[in-house]
Amino acid sequence: MKIRVSIDVATPLQRVWQAWVTPEEITQWNHASADWVCPRAEMDLREGGRFSYRMEARDGSMGFDFCGRIIALEAMRRIDYEFDDGRRVEVGFDQQASTVTLWQLFDADSSHPEEQQRAGWQAILDNFKAYVESQAT
Repeated sequence: MKIRVSIDVATPLQRVWQAWVTPEEITQWNHASADWVCPRAEMDLREGGRFSYRMEARDGSMGFDFCGRIIALEAMRRIDYEFDDGRRVEVGFDQQASTVTLWQLFDADSSHPEEQQRAGWQAILDNFKAYVESQAT
């Protein structure tokens, strides 16, 4: 099963792209709630390049890594990647008149309910939007 989430960001495309692919910025927005953090992000931004994002509970009680490789890349338009467990994700950046629609289509993880996954991925996009738009002011 595939799940799609999206957000409209009122910031120029170049800035949206930069915040999405820059490790130092990824650590600022890549969490689903205030009780989680992303202390480390690595990105080799090229087809075949590897990425790794560390997600941890703020209290240190648990954590996990999102790791994989980029399988297709079109700068400021699209990134397709595959997690090490074989699940795939498509990320698109669609320029609108005054916003950028950022969307993700991802293979669901069979160990968690669909709505939980949709809510978690959407929360991360919401954090991304808040972060990027706050940087523009």
